[in-house]
Amino acid sequence: MAASIFAAVPHSPPVAVFKLTADFREDSDSRKVNLGVGAYRTDEGQPWVLPVVKKVEQMIASDNSLNHEYLPILGLPEFRANASRIALGDDSPAIKEKRVGSVQCLGGTGALRIGAEFLRRWYNGNNNTATPVYVSTPSWENHNSVFMDAGFKDIRTYHYWDAAKRGLDLQGLLNDMEQAPEFSIFILHACAHNPTGTDPTPDQWKQIAAVMKRRSLFPFFDSAYQGFASGSLDKDAWAVRYFVSEGFELFCAQSFSKNFGLYNERVGNLTVVGKDADNVQRVLSQMEKIVRTTWSNPPSQGARIVATTLASPQLFDEWKGNVKTMADRVLLMRSELRSRLEALGTPGTWSHITEQIGMFSFTGLNPKQVEYMVKEKHIYLMASGRINMCGLTTKNLDYVAKSIHEAVTKIQ
Repeated sequence: MAASIFAAVPHSPPVAVFKLTADFREDSDSRKVNLGVGAYRTDEGQPWVLPVVKKVEQMIASDNSLNHEYLPILGLPEFRANASRIALGDDSPAIKEKRVGSVQCLGGTGALRIGAEFLRRWYNGNNNTATPVYVSTPSWENHNSVFMDAGFKDIRTYHYWDAAKRGLDLQGLLNDMEQAPEFSIFILHACAHNPTGTDPTPDQWKQIAAVMKRRSLFPFFDSAYQGFASGSLDKDAWAVRYFVSEGFELFCAQSFSKNFGLYNERVGNLTVVGKDADNVQRVLSQMEKIVRTTWSNPPSQGARIVATTLASPQLFDEWKGNVKTMADRVLLMRSELRSRLEALGTPGTWSHITEQIGMFSFTGLNPKQVEYMVKEKHIYLMASGRINMCGLTTKNLDYVAKSIHEAVTKIQ
């Protein structure tokens, strides 16, 4: 019997966050807490189907005019238009000037991948595999992988997190942008930076934009948490809208997993802002070819839910209320965790927990302290010290806070 033609294939290590969840499920300890995977949970620790989503699903189910014909390659038109509208704003000059286009994608990851594939083929010329792509350090792990798999050979990092002050390293970031080759691509988190939860202020974004404009750097925004971060759609889209107002051509990958709770529907959008309508249409024509050989046509259910909600003033207002419910719970958990750690006298400062925003908090726990939390306390979090604030509940807050206190006190 000949050896398998796959005999030389190495076993790839599991994706860290999903391995963490698997370990959590196998743990029989009654105290266990999962602070790993990035998904919203209620105070009972359960997934939440947004009430507005339930309502729209029933509306779709009762619509006898709908069928299962293919969508256009670029996606459901009303979804694409409304997704770009909430990213750029109702009064966006780019929308009015018809220099905005979009592609319905399979989640935020799909939007990043279609954008990366296009940039590798067409950005500032043809086949630019050597164009530097800059990713913040730290960043969401998929940012590096998506651009590497799209064929980019030069993936670099830019300063972002200052571990000593547990905040943004603005000067390091600006210095890296000053030194980057012209036309380099920069992946920017629109809001609720993953994993640190630390965002630039509007004034800091203005400094970033000024350097990027002077150095002819290309902004590729990843907007995974609009509305979910602060509870305000407008506030969470401020950076993207400012860059558009400054005349940038840019890409913005949008995800509706978090702010609609549509995790397994894979609803994403890639918004393209160009200099004029002609440029945008040519870009979309090439993206259509990329989509055709990637997933050919996108699925409709999740996109219909989002499109129906965003197009109706009443449903839109209801959705914004649902999103604020989630954001407010996260903000409450931040406040409660910080107050408990400070009441315990836990060594170090913990103000960064409430200064950060969004689903994740970069606690500052080191790998040994994380290992102690997992093995001794059955509290599952990423090795980087990142925790999902949604995994905290009124029932486990005290236990988690005391466990962090113990880990920090015992282990340096």
